Amino acid sequence: MTRAVAIVEPGGPEVLRVVERDVRDPEPGEVRLAVRGAAVNPTDIALRQRGDAEISPPWIPGMDAAGTVESVGAGVERLGVGDRVMAAVTPRRAEGGAQSELLLVPAASVVPIPAGATLEQAATLPMNGLTALRGLELLDLPPGATLAVTGGAGLLASYVIPIAKLQGLRVLADASPADEELVRSFGADVVLQRGDELPAAIRAAAHGGVDAVFDTAVLGRSVLPAIRPGGALAYVRTWDGDDVENGVAIHRVLVREVLERTDWLLELSELAARGVLALRVAAVFPPERCSDAHRQMEAGGLRGRAVIVFD
Repeated sequence: MTRAVAIVEPGGPEVLRVVERDVRDPEPGEVRLAVRGAAVNPTDIALRQRGDAEISPPWIPGMDAAGTVESVGAGVERLGVGDRVMAAVTPRRAEGGAQSELLLVPAASVVPIPAGATLEQAATLPMNGLTALRGLELLDLPPGATLAVTGGAGLLASYVIPIAKLQGLRVLADASPADEELVRSFGADVVLQRGDELPAAIRAAAHGGVDAVFDTAVLGRSVLPAIRPGGALAYVRTWDGDDVENGVAIHRVLVREVLERTDWLLELSELAARGVLALRVAAVFPPERCSDAHRQMEAGGLRGRAVIVFD
């Protein structure tokens, strides 16, 4: 038996529990991890609020974790017992998500943690890093193009911005005055005031509109005026309209499509080891205080991620 954070029914933070459950042995192509840290992300809030009609509760949240390899299934040669690793998973499966002391993961979704990082820090990287790479892939901007990133001080934006700079893009991002220097430290060329006037400020700074927006703040249609005709928007939630609106191509960034991109996970680990990506832990909580982690996430203003830590 192993402990896990569980959502027993849709609702507020009060529906979270710590439960004990069985975790089966790994099958061919799988590994089982002894999890040290599992990050809390907005996707966990959404799962808690709405549940999943296709899976019976309780639901185990969490999309990324870090720990040590506890056992491996047949055919797994790249990873060995005792390796310190990070992993990305979907909670919308029978085995549940990452917030579990023992976690079954496809081996393709597991790579060594970045050199010099703690397990808690590494737990903040996989899912958001994959989201950043997938969104930039969908936008497919050439070197020299201009990208605006909303939610510039957030964790996802802190990965999008430096990766975009490595791809040769000019990057605009928004921030509150208190976060301006932080966002500049990620590599943004121009930092604009966040708020209702942001689309107009982007248009002015980009001489009529940027080539694309990576909308990590989920501003939605309100940011479309910031994009030139023929440009694109990368959106990290469900889009309720057409694939092209106001002459702008809408790209839904579905990270579940790339959870087994081993090459991307290895790239993210290397970038973090080089200091290109900053791994930010905002707070740590034992599983028994998982509801407090959700409350902190919902309150906003986190600069990093809350991490559930299993001792």
